[in-house]
Amino acid sequence: MSDDELLEAIRDHWSAIENGVHHRRDVSFGEDVCRVAQRSAAHALATLRNLAIGLYEIQGSRNRVEANGLKSWGRRLTVAAALKMLRS
Repeated sequence: MSDDELLEAIRDHWSAIENGVHHRRDVSFGEDVCRVAQRSAAHALATLRNLAIGLYEIQGSRNRVEANGLKSWGRRLTVAAALKMLRS
């Protein structure tokens, strides 16, 4: 693999992350404005955001999403509802 090919692969990788998961977490959950300073708390919040996105995708593939987007769906999501979705 040439240097140019490696550079392109790295750019493509980070572009997919920025335009995919990170963009969704920031737009839907305001991740970039979150000012949690403690590393473990920030990691826990990122994990919960990823879980919510995953649950939304699963429910969407099952045609069970009753909201018109991740942002409004996530605002109504409760722990009890999330646990129920994980069990089904």
